[in-house]
Amino acid sequence: MVAPKSEAEVILVAHRGTFDTKRARARELYDLGLSCNQIAKQLGCSPSTVSRWAKSEGLSFDRSKTAAAVEAHTIDLAEERVLLAKDLMVLARAEIAGLKRPYLVFNFGGKDNTYAEHTLQEAPMDVKRSVTMIAGVAFDKATRIVEKDNGGLDDAVGVIDALAGNMAAAAELLRARGETPTDGS
Repeated sequence: MVAPKSEAEVILVAHRGTFDTKRARARELYDLGLSCNQIAKQLGCSPSTVSRWAKSEGLSFDRSKTAAAVEAHTIDLAEERVLLAKDLMVLARAEIAGLKRPYLVFNFGGKDNTYAEHTLQEAPMDVKRSVTMIAGVAFDKATRIVEKDNGGLDDAVGVIDALAGNMAAAAELLRARGETPTDGS
């Protein structure tokens, strides 16, 4: 066995041993079905290091679970947007309805730090203006949320367009054969 000649060679040999150990462990973890991020966490290195290793070994990671998780998260966020829109609309409606109810005004203060109150038949104009502005913003935000999430309308339109195209093609085929398409009878 040849002894290393310099301190740098000693460090290189020690580092190489650690590197080979990590590669072997990475392969074990890969064979167990762990993801790139899970392997990186186990080995204490970056996911890009694991990706480079996998590529050098001719391996790849199954991203279908990640894609499914992203899709599920997207659906969850869409649901949260719709729930938030509903809450905003309920809040806006409740605040506007409250403008027509009796409205309590009060004051603390004076040199004797007194409390005084009076009930008005309805809210004063500055309160009405503030509530109207807040309700308008809530309505605008809720409307934008609902417009962003069309509940799958684009998919439904695509299916209907495909059906219409297929029906037109079937009618054309019948005409070409000399048959007359009927109106469903």
